[in-house]
Amino acid sequence: MKQYRGWWQPLPVLAVMALFFILLYYGDNKYQTPPPYGKSGVISLSEADLDRGTPVLLIDGWLLTDGRVTDQPTYIGEFSNLQRGDLTVSPHGDASYQLTLRYDGADRIVSADFPQLYSKYTILLDGTQLAQGVGNGRAAFLLTAGDHILTVETGSELGYYSGMYFPPALGASETLFRVESVRSFVYAFAFLIPLALAGFTLFLWRTGGSLARWFGVLCCSYALYIVRYFVFLLSYWVSLSFVQHWFFIQSLALYGMCFCVVQLTVLASDAVDSKVWRWLRAALLVFPMVLLALSLLVPILPWAVFAHGRLTDLYYIVTFCAAAFFSGRSVTAQNWESRYTLVGCTVFGTGLLFNLFFSNRFEPIRFFWQFEWCGLLLVLLFAAMMVSRSRRILKENDMLTNHLEEQVKKRTEEVTQLLNERKAFFSDMAHDLKAPVFATQSFIEAIRRSGVGVDRELQNYLDQAEAKQWEMARRLQGLSTINGLDRIHGEKVPVSVREMLSEIYATHCGEAEVQSVYLMVEPPEQDAFLMAQPEKLNILFENLIYNALKATPPDGSITVFAWVEGHKIHVTVEDTGCGIPEEELPLVFRRFYVGAKNKETGTGLGLYIVHGIVTELGGTIDVHSVEGKGTKFAMEFPQNNSC
Repeated sequence: MKQYRGWWQPLPVLAVMALFFILLYYGDNKYQTPPPYGKSGVISLSEADLDRGTPVLLIDGWLLTDGRVTDQPTYIGEFSNLQRGDLTVSPHGDASYQLTLRYDGADRIVSADFPQLYSKYTILLDGTQLAQGVGNGRAAFLLTAGDHILTVETGSELGYYSGMYFPPALGASETLFRVESVRSFVYAFAFLIPLALAGFTLFLWRTGGSLARWFGVLCCSYALYIVRYFVFLLSYWVSLSFVQHWFFIQSLALYGMCFCVVQLTVLASDAVDSKVWRWLRAALLVFPMVLLALSLLVPILPWAVFAHGRLTDLYYIVTFCAAAFFSGRSVTAQNWESRYTLVGCTVFGTGLLFNLFFSNRFEPIRFFWQFEWCGLLLVLLFAAMMVSRSRRILKENDMLTNHLEEQVKKRTEEVTQLLNERKAFFSDMAHDLKAPVFATQSFIEAIRRSGVGVDRELQNYLDQAEAKQWEMARRLQGLSTINGLDRIHGEKVPVSVREMLSEIYATHCGEAEVQSVYLMVEPPEQDAFLMAQPEKLNILFENLIYNALKATPPDGSITVFAWVEGHKIHVTVEDTGCGIPEEELPLVFRRFYVGAKNKETGTGLGLYIVHGIVTELGGTIDVHSVEGKGTKFAMEFPQNNSC
């Protein structure tokens, strides 16, 4: 396993992330925009304010009226609900936000966007209704010189948001469209990239194991969290009543992301079976269920919204500590994936820190929230880890494959050398034994001819010695035949079946005539070719026809018949001889097996060699025989279609 000692690597990542979030705070924050600012229910606007490249953010100066207060000054984002810190009252209900637009300039058409209103809303200008719905609100109207009262009425019944929590924007239609286009592009990127990565992991589920599966779940969770932007964007044009409930899905996706980060860190540190992870996993699965239950109980239990907020922060802290703990274990174990888990924990922790520190003081104008940035970076980071892991596995597989190829080559060379040595040994042995075997036979014949001292007992011994001597001679002849077959080298060439049958007839017709046996060949209607070494084909048919001639009486017949069927070439050698006993049929292709009728002359290698040659050519051979009626050898070879 590759060692990793870069424990310091998260430090520059922490510095870069902190600098990045600070730049976001000052460069893409609605609460850091230039004036005009509202005050005491009035915001003063000029033509220059509406003509600048960024919209006017209507944050300050609103007057809030609900069941407890009337015209109370507030800024948008000061409170996430109507409870406003009083845990004894309901966070839901009806509310009215009012702001006077004091305009000094020429008449013009302007637009106002009201993002992510989880409450039902009605937008009015000077008492005239401009828009109504749930989700994102948008209104276009004619702004003339003088004072105009802009009113937003909200009504909520569930969730942990109520009222108007996200600051609206005012400006020319093209200005708002330009800002919205940038946001749509970046959110589309953040939505599609994780989905594409999740789809890619589907191909790794079998080979990538749990790491690939949990990475896919992380991507899907992040994509589900990001899709809220498009759900609210759609509510500009279509009334979507379920938007009020979207906080539930959003929370579920966020908890899923946190769990996946810890799960991936655990898998990377090889701590899946640890007792600490088993207890912690149960807690991380139960905790979100409690949070979701609290979010549903908010309308019944007023304090539940406060408990939900604090416990959510606690859940983020626990998941970060868990991820940091297991990342530390991976560093201690010198795991190669520890570099990714350490950087991932740094990103996660930085996002958590800035999310808590800038709560109610940051809202992006064009890009993401801090936690969304961290989620995207975590997805890309773990994607890099998966790619690195896949490359490492491929490299290891290549090394194993190359090593295996080298081992196979080495073993093949050793086996080839061993076979060559064995062939040389048998060849030398057969050559060296011929002289003493035939000399022994000569001595036996000399003793028989002389007759000196040969009684019945000695005659019996001489008969046994002669039988063993002839058996030895047949074995030596078989070894010579096998050695001769092994010496046939060269590539296989296409052999015409018609020409092959013609050569068979020309070679053996004379011998058949001498024995008064009819030899017939029947070539296929259409010629075909098989890949073979012609010398071995000659040996194959020589053995079959030699056996058939020995078994066939005068006036009998031997037929060699060939035909083509599909991609196969069929060849049969059939005789009308004495046949083979049924009990011997399963044994005829065994090496050195000699049937009862051939014990005096057979070597037991002819059919063994035939079977070996047929198998070498990729074919099959079967034998069918009826004793007293004849024998048929049926062969099947693959056809060479290139000719």
